[in-house]
Amino acid sequence: MASLPNIGRIGLIGDPVAHSLSPAFQQAAFDVCGIPIRYELLHTPSGELDERMRQLRGGGFSGANVTVPHKEFFFDAVDERSAVAERAGAVNTIICDSGRLYGENTDVFGFAESLRAKDFPFDTSLAIILGAGGAARGVVVALLESDIKRVIVANRTPSRAERLASDLDDPRISICGINESVAIASEACLLINATSIGWNDDQLPIDPIIFSSVDASTLAYDLTYRKTNFLQQAEQHGLQTMDGLAMLVHQGARSFELWTAQPAPVQIMLDAAVTARDSRG
Repeated sequence: MASLPNIGRIGLIGDPVAHSLSPAFQQAAFDVCGIPIRYELLHTPSGELDERMRQLRGGGFSGANVTVPHKEFFFDAVDERSAVAERAGAVNTIICDSGRLYGENTDVFGFAESLRAKDFPFDTSLAIILGAGGAARGVVVALLESDIKRVIVANRTPSRAERLASDLDDPRISICGINESVAIASEACLLINATSIGWNDDQLPIDPIIFSSVDASTLAYDLTYRKTNFLQQAEQHGLQTMDGLAMLVHQGARSFELWTAQPAPVQIMLDAAVTARDSRG
């Protein structure tokens, strides 16, 4: 892949995108590094995807991030994909190179890096993942590539969890019904909400009894970047908690490095993301 000029436009493609914190921390990174790139929100309904593809190929963009619901579309649409994107089944970062589009999945890196920053003991740990959609698949890939000892995918629809496990084909993965995971939760070091439940309301993805079933040292992790009811319940039971802000920034930092071939100013990006989130209440 050719190195790209550090000039142009980069944006976030999705529907919706107005809520995103990405412009706040990506623009802070470009500005502090003196790189003349403008990071934009590119609201793109499904009917406008073909036009967005033409724009990316047309030379005006250095790259893009992709968020829901278009990660699978761009997985199929790019000209070349990384091995990680292949395994995750989704593309969230695009590098534009003379009309060709290269797809990467930096969500995998971002999730793993957020745990590495906390010295999480992957090789001795059992992780329970609630959900079996695209976000859950990326998390499973990140854990497997970080040498996790064992992963349990718990989902309300077992057939979806079975497909995920079959696609990734790793003996460390097992599946169960979402509430069946309560019975084995005492073994878990990491409990992850990879569902969308709780993003906009106070619902829980699982019976709250699970928080009494796990060890007090268990880390409860929600991929959303707000204090959901899942995290509040975990805190009330004395568990360590973590939201998805660090994952968001670390995946963005990896995207920055792919676009610019320069080290990302991660702390500046983290500070900008926190400030932007806090300003929204």
